[in-house]
Amino acid sequence: MKSGKRPGQDWTDQRSVQESKKEGAMAKLTFRTDECKGCGLCVDACPKKILRISPETINKKGHHPAECIDESACIACASCATMCPDCIIKVEK
Repeated sequence: MKSGKRPGQDWTDQRSVQESKKEGAMAKLTFRTDECKGCGLCVDACPKKILRISPETINKKGHHPAECIDESACIACASCATMCPDCIIKVEK
């Protein structure tokens, strides 16, 4: 399950963290930020260190969600999605 999606999950509430403006972008990360509890496991798992816990955003659960700070540097390894205990991260090539 590289995408982090469990059967029956709906991605209609998804929010693309950042739209890549570069030609030929390799990956697109999508976080269901309202369901993120800000545990930081994805941040620690990212080999490119492009994820962080947002210091200014608070979701509806009262947590600071994870976010990508440089989607153009993403290599689509899906380590973040694999580590996420709530499967809120979707990685697309």
